[in-house]
Amino acid sequence: MKIIVLGAGIIGISTAWHLLEAGHEVTVVDRQPDAALETSKANGAQISVSFCEPWANAAAPWKVARWLLSDDSPLLFRPRLDPHQWRWGLSFLGQCTDAAFERNVRQLVALGRYSHESLKTLVARTGIEYQRLERGILHFFSTATDFEAGTQAAQLMREHGVDRRVLGRDEVLAIEPALAAFGAHIHGGTYTPSDESGDACVFTQRLAALCQARGATFLYETAVDGLDAVGGRIAGVRVRSLRHGTTRTLSADHYVAAMGSHTAPLLRPLGMWLNIYPAKGYSATMRLRRPEAASTVSLLDDTRKIAISRLGDTIRVAGTAEMAGYDDSLEGRTAQRRCAALVKRYEELFPGVADTSEPNYWTGLRPSTPTNIPYIGRSRVPNLWLNAGHGTLGWTHGAGSGQALAELISGRRPALAFGFCGDALRPARPYVPVAARGASTL
Repeated sequence: MKIIVLGAGIIGISTAWHLLEAGHEVTVVDRQPDAALETSKANGAQISVSFCEPWANAAAPWKVARWLLSDDSPLLFRPRLDPHQWRWGLSFLGQCTDAAFERNVRQLVALGRYSHESLKTLVARTGIEYQRLERGILHFFSTATDFEAGTQAAQLMREHGVDRRVLGRDEVLAIEPALAAFGAHIHGGTYTPSDESGDACVFTQRLAALCQARGATFLYETAVDGLDAVGGRIAGVRVRSLRHGTTRTLSADHYVAAMGSHTAPLLRPLGMWLNIYPAKGYSATMRLRRPEAASTVSLLDDTRKIAISRLGDTIRVAGTAEMAGYDDSLEGRTAQRRCAALVKRYEELFPGVADTSEPNYWTGLRPSTPTNIPYIGRSRVPNLWLNAGHGTLGWTHGAGSGQALAELISGRRPALAFGFCGDALRPARPYVPVAARGASTL
């Protein structure tokens, strides 16, 4: 079959690869000049199967309220006259219960495990290199209260079969000696040896090159203006060349919407109201002055809610989320303060290790659902498929999301079964994973 994939981030390219594996003819459309130049470009670099707690929990409303007045808070909600933002916010509050949290964790862990195995298989087959470090993820806490909460979270994850180990201060420093300068401020941590890190942009671009070598057509610098529906099916996608300004309509047997945060507005004219809202994330990538003194284990700093990952002779510091619409610029006081806070925190943790004079700042719009669970599956329109809403876990869930959707389109059942997205497109349950192959998906 001929299939058009809209979006060339980690989700779209993973989908394209697995569609090619299944023997389909694939065209990928993206407005950027290359793959992975938006949300997939400079994320936290972590493949965090075991650190996938949803943002929505019983304590979240109070934390968000406390952070409202601080430009550098971990989660910043800027109220706007935007009904989509308010719909998302109200749905988020509805997920802030213990029961919803546990249900959402269960689904995220299941998808994470499935995706991690898919990634390992893909890397073994292709030999792609992307600054991969298989040294686990270490989460450290700077207060006794936060450490106690982290211990409780670790217990919950262990109930779902996750090997998250609770560590004292000395054990934290034994796993990552580079934290020694900050050691007096560490109360403890949790560690998952099975997690890993790597450069999502490098991986995605190299996978895109392999897709092209296998015959996929790539239409870069091409904007998606809309989908045309005729007789209850998608008849074509209207695209516009950003280089020449020309427009045309592309047709295929099936279409995959994998445009991150921009998937939701694309589908609204069709009467589909995906509850995806952009969470603006930031990162700073710095050259290491003293590589021998830098961390090699990927880190989570609980105080600032940031990730720190080693990428060769550079360090990536990423985090924070700003719910403020579709603005992805680095201009303005808030953006500048949030960027500066990343560099400041790294210098507090690892003084003199990185060249903080020339940080390479980045911002991207993470396509977030109130549950943190993505939409994966067929929409109400039979030949339109969804693969969007992965939030901060796009790199973690990308390979498996692409494989699962390709199998569904091909009429097969993934090892992790997915339900339809299209009945009501309810944000609380975009997909329903099943422990085995017991549920029918098509």
